[in-house]
Amino acid sequence: MTTAEVLSQLESLGNDKVRAHNKKFGAGDNQFGVKMGDIRAIANKIKTDHELGKALWETGNVEARFVAVLIMKPKELSADELTAMAKSEQFPHVIDWLSSYILKDHPQKEELRRQWMATGTNGMPARLGWSLTSGRISRAPDGIDIPAILDRLEAEMPTAAPEVQWTMNTALAQIGINHPQYRERALEIGERLGIYRDYPVSKGCTSPFAPIWINEMVSRQK
Repeated sequence: MTTAEVLSQLESLGNDKVRAHNKKFGAGDNQFGVKMGDIRAIANKIKTDHELGKALWETGNVEARFVAVLIMKPKELSADELTAMAKSEQFPHVIDWLSSYILKDHPQKEELRRQWMATGTNGMPARLGWSLTSGRISRAPDGIDIPAILDRLEAEMPTAAPEVQWTMNTALAQIGINHPQYRERALEIGERLGIYRDYPVSKGCTSPFAPIWINEMVSRQK
């Protein structure tokens, strides 16, 4: 399948409601508004095609980039390529797929985590850096200086860009959930900052407000 053929298929599946939803959450105009199930179906037909994936990413089209991360070979992307990809995208949903489907299997993800954590609190590399740090906090905390992370969260999260604040908040919650010795401080920071305190959630879902999130997950551990 060629780039043009994939784009043609995606365009034929476009939906105004999906396009409007994507726009609301940060997507630009270069999109068709295709449902996730249809995107996955196209990727499943292609299976793995690294060069096609790179070409699809270069189009800048939202749906093409979703397909791209599903068909590329993570280990064939260099650290510089991944940084350039992160810098080139503004839609958090695409960035989160890049994290889930590419970075989780990348041999340089720790190097990238450290590099992206040093980029400040704006831009998608910073979002990815905090996302990777959240994963380390919850699954492989050895070597992670959690008190220093809490210091950064306390100082930087209030003024962080929205796309970065979200994954910083995840890191705060993961500290409180997984590290009892730091739970009280994590709860105190969350309460004082109040980030996502009034975030609307659907019935049955857990609030992203860190104190509620922490307490809910800890209660499930008992």
